[in-house]
Amino acid sequence: MKLTTRAARRIAAAAITCTAILLPAAALASVGHPAATAGSPAFRARPARPVTAYVEGSPVIPINTVTNKAGKPINVGSGFNFAIAVTPNGKTVYAGSGSDTVTPISTATNKAGGPITTGPGPVHIVFTPDSKTAYVVNNGIGETIGKTVTPINTVTNTAGKAIKVGHFPGPIIMAPDGKTVYVISSRGIVPINTATNIPRKAIKGIKSPDAIAITPNGKTAYVVSNPDTVRGKVYPIDTATNKVGKAIKVGRFPSRIIMAPDGKTAYVVNTRSVSPINTVTNTADRRIRVGGTNLDAVAITPNGKTVYVVSTGFGSAPGDTVTPINTATSTAGKAIKVGKMPEAIAITPNGKTAYVTSNRGVVPIRTATNTALKAIKVSPGALAIAITP
Repeated sequence: MKLTTRAARRIAAAAITCTAILLPAAALASVGHPAATAGSPAFRARPARPVTAYVEGSPVIPINTVTNKAGKPINVGSGFNFAIAVTPNGKTVYAGSGSDTVTPISTATNKAGGPITTGPGPVHIVFTPDSKTAYVVNNGIGETIGKTVTPINTVTNTAGKAIKVGHFPGPIIMAPDGKTVYVISSRGIVPINTATNIPRKAIKGIKSPDAIAITPNGKTAYVVSNPDTVRGKVYPIDTATNKVGKAIKVGRFPSRIIMAPDGKTAYVVNTRSVSPINTVTNTADRRIRVGGTNLDAVAITPNGKTVYVVSTGFGSAPGDTVTPINTATSTAGKAIKVGKMPEAIAITPNGKTAYVTSNRGVVPIRTATNTALKAIKVSPGALAIAITP
């Protein structure tokens, strides 16, 4: 499988966006981050520090989200890369740094450490809630087929033994309790026990799985099925038994899914619409029509009030918009122009700004007014973005 821009977008489906979005406690569970404990009297408040967006391309560019100024480029290797994620404690960014490595970056200094060898084509990264272990999906590159997930000890920045999960592993998500990580591959949905790093029996019965999300309580995972010929479906999985539930019909060519912070609704991105799924009844509500073509990347504000959907377009007709959706009314607002070929979107922890990569660079969107601000120039080919908590 040769990695392409389109392939990378599909691979990063869960969440995704998942590696790129920092959300509050409930929503974090749907993208593989832990529930927040800030504000509890039992915990000392973390010292204030600037929130930084890290843009993955070649090299990594840090952006101060207060000033919207790009910092000094951080060299992490050659070539365009797709994987970037921030540890839940916010101390380290891990970025794809070549055909078979990831590089840790200290968020305190923006200095890169030494590259860590993984497997071919690292495309997605998630962490255990305690930030002690990263799991890197090796999808393959060129003619080399990926078959593994590599665990990394983030204290020592050493890779453990690769975990075999099947050909072309892609979307991955961490359970809220950190005990299981789920990865989509040719075998189906493969649960990995994070205590032993041993894969369990694959969950089968879902045709063409393409994306995954999980409820904040960890009881149900939702897997998008995109057969490319008919309307897509979403399958709920009982994580206690790993049993697949009844299919939920959504729109055509679904590629992404994201969980609302309160866990009551999952939003599925179809090619021209968004399907809200009621997680209590496991039924799809009326589809929300969205302008633009080939809807792809998605993010949700920390308060759960707005979903932002990116229109990437097709081939010679690239998309150039991001559309806000009011979750209370399930209506799409006016599309926001962000430049051609938008790829990724991330939202700051305070919910005030969304950042979108496009041919203009990185375009900030003020969420209070849904207006695009002046683009921040970065390296060409920015494919992913992650924001510190």
